Amino acid sequence: MANMDLKSGSEARFLQIHELEELRNHAYESSSRYKERVKRLHDKRLRDHKNFRVGDVVLLYNSRLRLFLVKLKSRWMGPHTVKEIFSYGAVIIEDSNVVNFKVSGHRLKVYINGPVDSWWR
Repeated sequence: MANMDLKSGSEARFLQIHELEELRNHAYESSSRYKERVKRLHDKRLRDHKNFRVGDVVLLYNSRLRLFLVKLKSRWMGPHTVKEIFSYGAVIIEDSNVVNFKVSGHRLKVYINGPVDSWWR
């Protein structure tokens, strides 16, 4: 009788372990599909907003601001005007002082009317 309980207990434990493994595999697959879907939506949104044209008004991301403890200041400088676009995402922009410089298109975003902090000037 004790041998029978031990055998049925081991079979039950074996089934529990395999059921747990199936649940883990299902969760892993579900997580992978979700991550792929989110990445696809994120990439689609990035590409839609990064198509600049000459004459567009844009804001430039200020990466140096991270070094300072300025929490409430905007990290975007501008507005700037797009003067020239190169392959691989490089863009020449012009600021209000008619100074041109080349930046990566990843550091730019389209400017929508409104005030911009001018603390860097």
